[in-house]
Amino acid sequence: MHHTIDIRNLRFAYPDGVLALNGIDLYIAPGEKVALVGPNGAGKSTLMLHMNGILHGDGEIFVCGTRVSESTLAEVRAAVGLVFQDPDDQLFSQTVFEDVAFGPLYMGLPESEVQGRVRQALAAVGMQGSEGRVPHHLSVGEKKRVAIATVLSMEPEILALDEPTSGLDPRSRRGLVHLLKDLPQTMLISTHDMRLVAELSSRTILIDAGVIVADGATRAILSEAELLMAHGLESA
Repeated sequence: MHHTIDIRNLRFAYPDGVLALNGIDLYIAPGEKVALVGPNGAGKSTLMLHMNGILHGDGEIFVCGTRVSESTLAEVRAAVGLVFQDPDDQLFSQTVFEDVAFGPLYMGLPESEVQGRVRQALAAVGMQGSEGRVPHHLSVGEKKRVAIATVLSMEPEILALDEPTSGLDPRSRRGLVHLLKDLPQTMLISTHDMRLVAELSSRTILIDAGVIVADGATRAILSEAELLMAHGLESA
């Protein structure tokens, strides 16, 4: 199976007629960690929400070789772990264990395997031993880690992360960057944090007004100060 994302001529308009994506072609190779940058309203989050079928536009999206459609949503959502900008959108249970176990239980896995996956996912994000804690009482950095664990427990092949470092203090941010560096999944990371882009991704895609403006080596794109400024971004 190809652990990849392949998007072909994707177009999407919101009900008010605003064109959010205007002919996106994008291929992400297995194991790539790709940054998605652009100003607010550029279409970054809209693109993310297409990757596991929350939004449906015109065009084709293939995830690990499977075409995203109504009939393949369960398969696609198991393959793509979407981590929202606000962890409170992802954490809704009484305990950390219940939140991280939710996906595997929904998949119908036996209890012993669910427990193993929860332990493994929490260990991967450095939150082992927090199973009994109340998500509501965690710090923002801890919530972000647990939100990633809720996705890792599904053992996805691809991670799509929306503004993973927003709202974090420097120490939590550093910890999260190291965590993402060490995870083996193919990643698409939507962010305004240009230092994160420089530290984590070898390739950067710049999107503005629903169109890919630039796509290339991170170092090359971050060195083009005029290009970044023209699209409301600052170099790292």
